[in-house]
Amino acid sequence: MLNNYFPILLFIIVSIIIGALPILASRALNKGEKNEAKSSAYECGFENFSDARMKFDIRFYLVAILFIIFDLEIAFLFPWAVALESLGVGGLISMSIFLLILIIGFIYEWKKGALNWD
Repeated sequence: MLNNYFPILLFIIVSIIIGALPILASRALNKGEKNEAKSSAYECGFENFSDARMKFDIRFYLVAILFIIFDLEIAFLFPWAVALESLGVGGLISMSIFLLILIIGFIYEWKKGALNWD
C-alpha cells in the first residue's frame, strides 16, 4: 500500500530541493554588502517615508489608469482577432463599443496631461 504513495513522496522531496537550492546558493554567494543603488527609491519614485497621508502627484495615478487601458485592450483584442470569423457582426460591434470606451479613457488621460512629463 505504501508503494502507491512513493511517487508523491518523491515529488514532494524533489520540489523542496528545487525550491531550496536557489535560496541556499544565493545565501552562499551573497557578500552581504549594502549597495546604495539597491537601497534607493524604486517604482513610485519616492523615498521611504513614515506618513501615509503624504500627497502624491496625480500623474502616478494617471499612468496607472493608462496602463490598465492598454493592458485591457491587449488582453481582449488578441483573442477577439483570432476568433473574428466565428463571432460575426455581433462580435465586431461589441469590440467596437469596447474600443470606444477605451478611446474615451485615453482621451481623458491625454486631456489631463498624463502623457506630458516635464
